[in-house]
Amino acid sequence: MRKCSTHEPPFLPLKRLFDILVAVTLMGLSLPVLATIALAVRWALGSPVLLRQMRPGLHGRPFTFFKFRTMTEATDDRGQLLPDESRLTAFGRRLRATSLDELPQLFNVLRGDMSLVGPRPLLMEYLPLYTPEQARRHHVRPGITGWAQVNGRNAISWEEKFALDVWYVDHQSFLLDLRILVQTALRVLRPGDVNQPGMATMSKFTGTRNTVAHDV
Repeated sequence: MRKCSTHEPPFLPLKRLFDILVAVTLMGLSLPVLATIALAVRWALGSPVLLRQMRPGLHGRPFTFFKFRTMTEATDDRGQLLPDESRLTAFGRRLRATSLDELPQLFNVLRGDMSLVGPRPLLMEYLPLYTPEQARRHHVRPGITGWAQVNGRNAISWEEKFALDVWYVDHQSFLLDLRILVQTALRVLRPGDVNQPGMATMSKFTGTRNTVAHDV
């Protein structure tokens, strides 16, 4: 497999400028949608409206990641959170299917934490679990959408997803980013099941062998 150069690809300044212009435009156009979703989340799930988590960014550096909440905070008799499928509401499922829960990440793009296109930022606890090859997904800024998202999203295995992420790192280009954005827009317009059969969310990554259910 071809490895990335240690030098930044020459299109990166253009990519950053493109990210800023598109993020500003989309935030302006989607303000009524953002406000409507925020009110709906507040009514359906209460406060807070946004999920805030620390996620690994470029080179694994942590940043605060934003998205609309899609789950309740329901717990069992011991105070433990119920499984994802029990906490994911019908409203939240629709938000996830259309990817509208990801809109707050436009702010992450403006701050420089994320790009429009790149490997999805996962959980900090996954960092020590990656193989050296899988860890190369952090050689670029994480994205709102990415090559893995338009080639299976959560319906494929972690290993397949990481292989697609690393392929993007090795083949990144402005034209590839445009292709991914167009495919993402088409998928948002034609939403469907984005998870593995019988799973409400993607399974938790615990290495390359064993997985258990967890929200990502």
